[in-house]
Amino acid sequence: MIIENAHVVTVTGEEIAGGHVVVEDNRITAVGAGPAVDRAGHDVVDARGGLLTPGFVNTHNHLYQWVTRGLAVDATLFEWLTTLYPVWAGIDEHAVHTGATGALSQLALTGCTTSTDHHYVFPREGGDVFAAEIRAAAEVGLRFHPCRGSMDLGRKDGGLPPDHVVEDRDAVLAASEAAIDRWHDASPGSMLQVALAPCSPFSVTGDLMRESAELARRRGVRLHTHLAETLDEEDFCRERFGCSPLEYVEGLGWTGADVWFAHAIHLDDPAVKRIGATRTGVAHCPSSNARLGAGIARTRDLRDAGARVGLGVDGAASNEAGSLLEEVRHAVLFARAVGGPTALTVRDSLELATLGGARVLGREDEIGSIEVGKLADLALWGLDGLGHADVADPVAALVLGAPPPLDLLLVNGRPVVEHDRVVTVDTDAVARECARVHRTLLEKAS
Repeated sequence: MIIENAHVVTVTGEEIAGGHVVVEDNRITAVGAGPAVDRAGHDVVDARGGLLTPGFVNTHNHLYQWVTRGLAVDATLFEWLTTLYPVWAGIDEHAVHTGATGALSQLALTGCTTSTDHHYVFPREGGDVFAAEIRAAAEVGLRFHPCRGSMDLGRKDGGLPPDHVVEDRDAVLAASEAAIDRWHDASPGSMLQVALAPCSPFSVTGDLMRESAELARRRGVRLHTHLAETLDEEDFCRERFGCSPLEYVEGLGWTGADVWFAHAIHLDDPAVKRIGATRTGVAHCPSSNARLGAGIARTRDLRDAGARVGLGVDGAASNEAGSLLEEVRHAVLFARAVGGPTALTVRDSLELATLGGARVLGREDEIGSIEVGKLADLALWGLDGLGHADVADPVAALVLGAPPPLDLLLVNGRPVVEHDRVVTVDTDAVARECARVHRTLLEKAS
């Protein structure tokens, strides 16, 4: 395929007006100005009036939550969790597959080509819910980094989650290793890589955090958890452990280039510097953080300190839109709301969604920018309509303007979205099934 006449944003600092990108199999083989020289045997996409960017990378989500949207809409994080845990306790393979298909389809429609997922709810009668979301990602066609999450600190032991949704530590570790054995693919161009992801300091024991880190490093996979999302969490860690959330998890082996935290909002200056010095990653989730009133992450400071920062939509129970493009816009606006108009540029935010996310996942050599040899994960946005045609800066049109149509989304060289429509699954049927599963979960919880 040749995509030509587009404004090509490589995210490496180069932008090409009227440029072209050549894709052969699943790789980018040429990037340049004007039309491609060798056109024989290629399908040619005339992208006149369009903006071509790397596909977006979603660094934090809870896909199953797509079927539990619109609940506890005016609650704090802890109130929201205690309201939703009884609903989530009813999920099973079908609910997770349905929710994941819906959430991943919406991500695709908003420019996402690679998504993580942090799945930590494993009901005893729910079946193989981890396999269910992996199947959904394969059907939609996104590159996928599922995180085998866990909770082993229930209410009777001082944690937040109900006791019936936590697991035994030994069972978690066995299931985590089994997930790596079954699913993790470390080969070049991989479509599926597994991480280990105990949920949070208030739902997981220190022993499980420490042993999960040891297991992940022994098996060569990454580590993910929630951290410093709310002041309640800060109070919990101070009272229970006598230190801040970051100090607590760092003592358990949870900093470094193979670790990334979701949220990382409530950090003092030493914590920001420590995350940067250790090259730890952060998934910035501005919409969810605003929806729950949690706060605004110090994105500029974290980047300046050397942290690897990407964007995440978070679970759809705390971000009903599930749009990664919306996170790009909100990242800019929220950073400027607290730090002034130069706190984050529109190109900084686009980088967060692309190369920044790729760095968080350790995939920056393969995805996140438009360069020869990289995987063909590309998003073509239509900017020639009423909402964008007269915006002088095409990147500003994408980041600050209304959401434009997505003319084409390629993942691994394969079309997943064409003309603003997912072509791999029937989204109308998925929407109907999502609504049915939502009703069933509420009935089970009542």
